[in-house]
Amino acid sequence: MLKNYLRTAFRNLWRHRGFSLLNIIGLTIGMVAFFLIFLYVRFELSYESMFSKADRIYRVVADIKTPTETINSNNPAWPVPMHMRTEFQEVETATRVLKDDWMVTKGDLHIHETEALDVDSTFFSVFDLPLLKGNPRTALRDPNSIVLTETAAKKYFGDADPMGQPLLLGADKRHAVVTGVIRDIPDNTMIKGNMIVSMTTFIQPGPNNLDNQWGNYGPYAFVVLKPGVNTKALEAKLPGFLEKMNGTDMHQQKMIPTLYLERFRDVYLRSTRDDSKTGNITNVYIFSIIGVFILLIASINFVNLTTARSTERAKEVGIRKVAGAARGQLARQFIGESVILCLIAYLLAVGCTVALLPPFNNLAGKIINPGVFPPTGYLLILLGVAVFIGIAAGIYPALVLSSFRPVAVLKGRFSTGGRGSFLRKALVVIQFTIATGLIIGTLVVYNQLRFMRSQDLGFDKNQKLIVDTQGDSTKLVLKEEVGRLPGVLSTSMAGSVPGGGNNGAYSEIENAKGDMQIANLDLYFVDFDYIPQLKIKVVAGRTFSRQFMTDTTHAMVLNEAAVKMFGYTSPEQAIGKKFSQWGRQGTIVGVVKDFHFRSLQEVIKPLSIRIEPRGCNLLSVNVDGRHIPATVAAIEQKWKGLVPDKPFTYFFLDEFFDKLYRSEDRFGELFLYFAALAIFISCLGLMGLASYSTVQRTKEIGIRKVVGASVGQIVYLLSRDFLQLVLIAFVVSAPIAWWLIEGWLKGFAYRIPIYWWIFAIAGLLAMLIAVLTVSFQAAKAALVNPVNSLRSE
Repeated sequence: MLKNYLRTAFRNLWRHRGFSLLNIIGLTIGMVAFFLIFLYVRFELSYESMFSKADRIYRVVADIKTPTETINSNNPAWPVPMHMRTEFQEVETATRVLKDDWMVTKGDLHIHETEALDVDSTFFSVFDLPLLKGNPRTALRDPNSIVLTETAAKKYFGDADPMGQPLLLGADKRHAVVTGVIRDIPDNTMIKGNMIVSMTTFIQPGPNNLDNQWGNYGPYAFVVLKPGVNTKALEAKLPGFLEKMNGTDMHQQKMIPTLYLERFRDVYLRSTRDDSKTGNITNVYIFSIIGVFILLIASINFVNLTTARSTERAKEVGIRKVAGAARGQLARQFIGESVILCLIAYLLAVGCTVALLPPFNNLAGKIINPGVFPPTGYLLILLGVAVFIGIAAGIYPALVLSSFRPVAVLKGRFSTGGRGSFLRKALVVIQFTIATGLIIGTLVVYNQLRFMRSQDLGFDKNQKLIVDTQGDSTKLVLKEEVGRLPGVLSTSMAGSVPGGGNNGAYSEIENAKGDMQIANLDLYFVDFDYIPQLKIKVVAGRTFSRQFMTDTTHAMVLNEAAVKMFGYTSPEQAIGKKFSQWGRQGTIVGVVKDFHFRSLQEVIKPLSIRIEPRGCNLLSVNVDGRHIPATVAAIEQKWKGLVPDKPFTYFFLDEFFDKLYRSEDRFGELFLYFAALAIFISCLGLMGLASYSTVQRTKEIGIRKVVGASVGQIVYLLSRDFLQLVLIAFVVSAPIAWWLIEGWLKGFAYRIPIYWWIFAIAGLLAMLIAVLTVSFQAAKAALVNPVNSLRSE
């Protein structure tokens, strides 16, 4: 019996291979898109899951209230986590993690490790990364201890055993020893580095070391709480803890911190603090919804195409019933055919997913699945989805066709009734509600990203080559030598570049009332040439000048945001006012126009700029765009002559700054591709319903042509109903899309308004897509010879 069912199913599928192929293609595309999105979402939600204590690890953060503002810091003061471990029985252990970079020397090998971590000896008791070699309890206990990843160990020592081997760290080439090797840290964690250095390497014992500096904010701080601890109750104790440890200094400095505990597994996707904006839970929700929608559209498409074909089999059903086939047998046959189609689509989807994973990883910017094949559990989930779609899609034609009265069918009086028509139209409305919403979303995402790209940044980032001098003593000589090279238009030095982070500085600035107002200002260290080179506009006073040698110690430049913070109504009012910052005192000599030294996702914050040669390690070279390769080669030669024991590393400012938008660009690309797939599958569904409609109205079309109807009139007749469905879908989709888009745009400090014409264009595109899809089927039916249509009468 089963063999007969399978033979019959495959014969029917082959006989109607056009419809079968259309069904399989639509469902395969839907499954592939759903599966890729599923893998992406699972990866994003898996951050920090590799740590056994992840659900008990909390990041300690601080809101620091000053007379001017509240600073949302990712870090508490240096001593906080270690003292929490001793003061609170709720804390099992604690550790600090400082992202750092080290110059590493081994013989003639000089490598600038930009992804290094400085950590406490308790690091592995919090983050239990498996050590392939070494003891996790002692590996980071002593100063100058290093733990390497497998890749880093191979880079420095090849196939030799790295344990106990020496490396030289930093510009002073301090002797360090490899005390452990760990597996390469996976991508789904924020605790990433190629080299882990013991914190005791630079925290020396003594009363004034970093462990006692309560006003110094540096590393990330993590605590592991004991099972069952109430985090809110522990947070309530932290103000008293700070008051006990550092109350007098806090009140004198008028900087009052409040500590909070952020669940470690929530940091990547849900933290709103500046340096934590690496993931976006909203984007995860959006892709989850898109994935479900695409699968839903593919399923609806499958039902529509199956239904459209079912009417052609009415006489087959009648003959089978006359021959004695039971209703249950017929229902099983139709459901079986549907499931077979879905299983074929499933196998194709798995193959396509495997083939598309490498380019999808590149598009997503991360390895969402490290192996060739997705995990078996995920494959079984997709198999279950395929079988469910097959059963659900096969139920309707199975129940309807198996219920036909054979006498009526064989006499040609077969009709599926109005309920089936209503169901199919409702499914098309659902499809195009989703498709229209995705068109609207795509237009908004594209325009928002274009808006961010076209914004005036307030500085010139073009043809700026940045060389990290790594604090070498020859950096000023290097600047002068590079400045003489052909192809070099100008040079300058700075401690930061836009998009590259900067220091926060405890400052006192004379405000509009004449009081010295305390604030934590972002701080740029620059030389005399930096502001002119980046073409940052001066709106009041002057920039730094060699004509005023006191500028090196007693001058400061503010941006417009800082001027407003201190109560001045115009930039000119701030000129000549006093400042005190990090042991320097002097006056404000100039105000520059606000420029975006961070991402456009953040508002421009108050910024102070000072001359500080010791803090300027980045050489900015404005190069002639016509001779870039030759100029870079010439700069490298100068570097090798002056700094032979350090690697030459550089980047271009425009590319570096553009990295700030890379996650948004990837989101936009993924959104566009998946939206296009959803629209394509929707067109297949509409084509299915158009096919069904033309089959049902074949004789009507023939009669209309006999009495003189033109092809255009018949195309209009058949298209009108579908356009009404698309219009209904647009009316339903527009307010839902507006609500979702408004929520997404709230994540941008600088954003576009939601223009009315975006909805108009989306509606017109949806109508055009529907017209083109339906007109093809309608024109084909209208061109059939009416004699052939009416012959059976």
